[in-house]
Amino acid sequence: MKKGKTAQLQGYEHAKCSYGTVDAKKLKSVYILIQSWVEPTVTMVNWSRTTGMLERNIKHHLLDVVDPLIFEKHNIVDLDLRSSGIQLGKRSFMNLEMTLFVKEHLDFKSIILRDRIKQIVNSIYGYPLMKSKHFILHKTKKQSV
Repeated sequence: MKKGKTAQLQGYEHAKCSYGTVDAKKLKSVYILIQSWVEPTVTMVNWSRTTGMLERNIKHHLLDVVDPLIFEKHNIVDLDLRSSGIQLGKRSFMNLEMTLFVKEHLDFKSIILRDRIKQIVNSIYGYPLMKSKHFILHKTKKQSV
């Protein structure tokens, strides 16, 4: 029997955003996915350090924006961006997954949960990602004509 659920979030021009859970009946955690193609704006010698700092900034920013009445302070952030293939003029796939743990039982389809998740995504999408001085985000790998 399938227990997991996923919901798409609309309104993001440069990324595909969604959230979901592995068990909608006994909701204990919610994951948020932000997927995009990133194109570097500068040349760097050590991209591993740059992507590590981006992940760190996202973690710190997430601590500031998460609603402490709904979610636990503990969360998991996984930024998957292969630093070995990053080069100027080439787009690389970025997968950002954030797992948040729910304090009290909520319905996965509740408006409160959806609104809080949208606030988190808007905040992460706005500051650490879109305002990055190292990357430009694109929804697709190829440039649209």
